[in-house]
Amino acid sequence: MPALEPGLILVLLLIVGAEFVNGWTDAPNAIATVVSTRALSPRQAVLMASVFNLAGVFSGTAVAATIGKGIIDPKAIDLMTVGGAMVGIILWSSFAAYYGIPTSESHALVAGLAGAGMAVAGPEVLLWSGWRKVLIGLFFSTFLGFGGGLLVMTAVLRTFRRAAPGKVRGTFRSLQVLSSAFMAFSHGSNDGQKFMGAFTLALVLGGILPAFEIPVWVILLCAGTMALGTMTGGWRIIRTMGMRMTKLETHQGFAAEMAAATTIEVASRLGIPLSTTHTISTAIMGVGSVRRASAVRWGVTGELVTAWILTFPICAGISWGVVSLIRWLR
Repeated sequence: MPALEPGLILVLLLIVGAEFVNGWTDAPNAIATVVSTRALSPRQAVLMASVFNLAGVFSGTAVAATIGKGIIDPKAIDLMTVGGAMVGIILWSSFAAYYGIPTSESHALVAGLAGAGMAVAGPEVLLWSGWRKVLIGLFFSTFLGFGGGLLVMTAVLRTFRRAAPGKVRGTFRSLQVLSSAFMAFSHGSNDGQKFMGAFTLALVLGGILPAFEIPVWVILLCAGTMALGTMTGGWRIIRTMGMRMTKLETHQGFAAEMAAATTIEVASRLGIPLSTTHTISTAIMGVGSVRRASAVRWGVTGELVTAWILTFPICAGISWGVVSLIRWLR
């Protein structure tokens, strides 16, 4: 194996740092509703999410391949490009995490790679095959997330319309543990793979790997780093998603998680990188709107949407600026 050069080590550390921040801002979405409904304690939820996130990461590598080979042309970039992208992600996501705003690490990653890539080789470095999947992911995470939450919630209400509220609450307290585990698994199968793709791409660019094949140790490293990030800094995001957006009962949390997890899992099998933040957020909106539109705190929702919109230009701009500055200093 070739020796690890200092530049490669720095880039790998930046990727690990971005994955850690991902544990702050994105991974908590998988357990926000189960904590807010008190179906699980925060400690139980984090432990459960860590286990099922890891299982999801091992379930396939289609999304990682899209990130590593489909967003920008690997032949036209270098380690500086990947490192610049990670700086953009870390700065923007750390800012968002401080204010308890869940951001899309998917969009931060693809925007960062795009901005850094264009600083090196111009717009032609972008690959339409991967960006087409990103656009499909936007549809999945918004319309399918909202529609799925609305449909599942409607089905639950019709099925249990004659049941006593106490019985419904108790039944779905147990069911929500299962739906939350499914949500964590689906998060790992999609979001957990993205930084694995970036890490493997860096190893290929650094000459450590001859081809883009994700080693088991990379999977374990990225999954463990994401879990550590969630355990140490995910509580503000859990509060925003599970408590501030709308008040959730156990059956509503179940409906939102099932809708979001199913949408994410389908996307993962198709190799489509999508935002788990968008998906669970829109599913919660769909669930809340079944009751009445005013049940959703649209002011909080507006803050989230604004952050989603800003993620693309800010991460692309920071990454472009970092890479351009390094090239100028050379």
